[in-house]
Amino acid sequence: MTSFDLVSRPWLPVLREDGTTAELSLDDVFRHAAGIRRLVGDLPTQELALLRLLLAILYDALDGPEDIEDWEELWEDEEPFAPVAAYLERHRDRFDLLHPRQPFFQVAGLHTEKDEVFSLNRIVADVPNGDPFFSMRQPSVNRLSFAEAARWLVHAHAFDPSGIKSGAVGDPRVKPGSGKGYPLGVALTGNLGGVFAEGDKLQRTLLLNLIAADNDFLRAGKKDAPAWRRPPSGPGPAREDLEDLDEPRPSGPRDLYTWQSRRARLHFDADGVTGVVLGYGDPKAAPDMLNREPMTAWRRSPAQEKKLGGPLVYLPLEHDPARSAWRGLAALLPAQQRAEDGADQRQEAARTLPPGVVQWLARLANREALPARSLIRTRVVGAKYGTQQSVIDEVVDDSVNLPVVLLHEERPDFGAAAVAAVGDADSAVWALGQLAGNLARAAGADPDGPAEAARNLGFAALDTPYRQWLASLATSDDPRQARAAWQVETAEIVRGLGKRLLDQAPPAAAEGRFIDVKDGGGNGGGTRWVDDTQADLWFRMRLNRVLPAAAAVSPDGPPQPPSSTDAADADADAADDEPTEALV
Repeated sequence: MTSFDLVSRPWLPVLREDGTTAELSLDDVFRHAAGIRRLVGDLPTQELALLRLLLAILYDALDGPEDIEDWEELWEDEEPFAPVAAYLERHRDRFDLLHPRQPFFQVAGLHTEKDEVFSLNRIVADVPNGDPFFSMRQPSVNRLSFAEAARWLVHAHAFDPSGIKSGAVGDPRVKPGSGKGYPLGVALTGNLGGVFAEGDKLQRTLLLNLIAADNDFLRAGKKDAPAWRRPPSGPGPAREDLEDLDEPRPSGPRDLYTWQSRRARLHFDADGVTGVVLGYGDPKAAPDMLNREPMTAWRRSPAQEKKLGGPLVYLPLEHDPARSAWRGLAALLPAQQRAEDGADQRQEAARTLPPGVVQWLARLANREALPARSLIRTRVVGAKYGTQQSVIDEVVDDSVNLPVVLLHEERPDFGAAAVAAVGDADSAVWALGQLAGNLARAAGADPDGPAEAARNLGFAALDTPYRQWLASLATSDDPRQARAAWQVETAEIVRGLGKRLLDQAPPAAAEGRFIDVKDGGGNGGGTRWVDDTQADLWFRMRLNRVLPAAAAVSPDGPPQPPSSTDAADADADAADDEPTEALV
């Protein structure tokens, strides 16, 4: 085997609209994107890495879109990717996985001082190094097809962990005689809490994430180009290119989506790939990626601001595997559609900022390029690293179906209601956790474990109902009334869980006991009596306070929209009877 041309050879796994799966070439994926449901990688992170590769090709082949009008023409065109075929033909040599001088995403002749060739475990992310016992590939990967190897190679440049790598000859970062490349951090995309828009077919997914150049949230320089239009990499970092002060890299989405985070060389025979040499590649040059990376939300970092002694610094907001995507909805919405702990009123910088791709979707919504009553699936994908970032511990894959109306700047009440409803769920689940903790205290047990288990139970029970409620906002005319209905539904679910906790409480909880209370809420310390009846009373009072629409509902009428006055009155009524925050 002397060539494996990714332009014409099948290697990209796809799910067709009829439910069948297949492997397609780059050329076929773009030709038939309208009949493909989605990419289906070996891992969700591989799907994201491959999607970014396709977007880099599309940006470069179309050299645009320049503005939203150009984008709308593509959206309405039956064959928007027609120019891609000729583009791929022009660059066919750089897409050859086995090319002798410029192999795709590799360094020709890359080798260590001892000419070592390593196991493919180093690039196959579903085989944890040193702990492969629960892998379908146990105990190691001895061989990959060329198609599989190409997919994992793209994934390595995006999500490869940190740790010690091969020390390539010619890399100035390798200490003489060590033969090792010492840790320089995870690959570029691994630092993100990945977010992208997903349409009902691959063609629309690609277009929804193809951001027009005339925006104020994503920079692209004149030198922006993908890896295959740059000189082939050598063993070391491309320092002279990375230190271009006029245009710091990554210089735009084409550069970013094909960033060569690693230096790799595949070893193969006629039947497939048998080993790999993998070392560190180009470091991320720009300290602040806010205006370059559109596929992540952002969090403000006062620590980095102090360290750099400069202006505001925002870092990628990584995903928490234990937290469903809808619970972080506020970070996905444009600023005018959310409230952030009064930061706007205090004229402070926002603690979080939405992904550039969501800002782009908001522009499309305001332009009415997307129907206001439609839904857009926002996928969140990322990796959670462990042991000094040397292994991938977990992969996050979740989604939120966003009604387009949530993104519209003229209807901020919809986004505010959606975010407030997440707060309602948080408060109700917190009350459930306090009930479980108080029942444990009444029985003489440690409250932390039961409280945490109850909160997990509560969020699991509210997961599907919230997603359904959020989707229903697409057809709602009154977001305040919709939120009131959500409070009623939340109260019903959480009260049912609370009843189950009370029914399962041990007899000792009914007997009760005096417990020491710290001064956690300004009500004084001392001792308080707690039993299952008192715990239930506190639980119901708290639910009534945090879900005022549910407390106010009557059998003869619909729920009333939440009111700050209702909440304040409920707070005042409960103040004398409720224990301090240190207890509940």
